[in-house]
Amino acid sequence: MGITGKNNSALHEQEGIEQPQSFNTTAAQKLMQNRKKKQEVTQLFAGIRAGDKTALSRSITLIESTAQHHQVLAKKLIALCLPYANKSQRIGITGVPGVGKSTFIESFGKLLTSKKHKVAVLAVDPSSTLSRGSILGDKTRMEELVKDENAFIRPSASGDSLGGVARKTRETIILCEAAGFDTIIIETVGVGQSETTVHSMTDFFLLLKLAGAGDELQGIKRGIIEMADSIVINKADGENVKAAKLAKVEFNRALHLYPAKESNWTPKTVTCSALKNEGIEKVYEIITDYVNQTKASKYFNHKRTEQNKFWLLQTIESQLKAAFYNNPKIKEALKEQLDLIDKNKTTPFEAAEMLMKL
Repeated sequence: MGITGKNNSALHEQEGIEQPQSFNTTAAQKLMQNRKKKQEVTQLFAGIRAGDKTALSRSITLIESTAQHHQVLAKKLIALCLPYANKSQRIGITGVPGVGKSTFIESFGKLLTSKKHKVAVLAVDPSSTLSRGSILGDKTRMEELVKDENAFIRPSASGDSLGGVARKTRETIILCEAAGFDTIIIETVGVGQSETTVHSMTDFFLLLKLAGAGDELQGIKRGIIEMADSIVINKADGENVKAAKLAKVEFNRALHLYPAKESNWTPKTVTCSALKNEGIEKVYEIITDYVNQTKASKYFNHKRTEQNKFWLLQTIESQLKAAFYNNPKIKEALKEQLDLIDKNKTTPFEAAEMLMKL
């Protein structure tokens, strides 16, 4: 019997099996997004290890983001970079606005790159209280260093972070170290408590001062000298040379008022002119001597361990604070309590106690 019917043809296409309702496009899309995110982190990590500055910049932007899904990716990226971190010298540089921090860092950075070092500058900009954006712009103030292939400059707005230090500075240090930068310089705003915060994340703390600006007494008053591993009197050129030398003597006297440091290091005071590139080599020698001495005495690693303990406690505090304010019940209750305070129906202390009980 001949096969003539359409449905009996060997070429007839059977109807497909209908997909169950439980299998939907949303689940597939979510799976694809997770794969894409994982691939993105892997690509960024590969770029960082290859020394790609674009990948490094994108990675820092990722860890600075407050978006929840970005924070998840950031944690994975930091975990990948961590085994390649802790192999640099971390130098904190602070001083009042106008002391010449950017000019000094550019001269010092150029000296380091000429000695085959790879330098990352994490410059924390003052930020506008209105727009939260950076007021200055360190890349515009370090025109020569930014062109150097062995240097990387990352300006970050300080925002409302403690002491004017960018919120994710410590994580940024890890990324830069994984990218092969052997010297990390952290420049602070130089106001408030930023010096204390930077001191807690660096190996060497350098304090820049001006001569004849009433800075000598101010430095003693604030106790900044106690933290400094070296005091550098900048702008020691022209008519300022004599005043700079006098300031050097005054600061050396002040240093003797403080007890010996745990590191057994004696802080050094020097003068320099970053503008004329004079005295920068001496600063480099001081930092090298400090690192050699503290590594020989095992203090270098001890200090890093203590810093990690300190930042563990700081991280716990910040996460507790974030969890508190992101709690939906707290958000609603906080609005109510603020309204009651506005109407003089409660006190800040009673309101706080009520919120904490929630």
